[in-house]
Amino acid sequence: MNISPKRLEEIQNIPDIAIDTSDIPELDDHFWENAKMVNPITKKSISIRLDSDILDWFKSQGKGYQSIINNVLRTYVNHQQNKT
Repeated sequence: MNISPKRLEEIQNIPDIAIDTSDIPELDDHFWENAKMVNPITKKSISIRLDSDILDWFKSQGKGYQSIINNVLRTYVNHQQNKT
């Protein structure tokens, strides 16, 4: 989701007291009983050859296109692993 700089500034200037958090439950000790530390998967920098039109399409999606490529590949891998 792209938020314009003007809208982002408006949101940042809303005082905390004006934000309705009534639908957000409080995090009590029970919440943390089953919490687990999750370390992010490390990424490796590689060189990969892609068809130029494929790369152009991903780049046209804007900032973070490399993460989008990674997510597409992860979805494919997960699907293949679940087939067995």
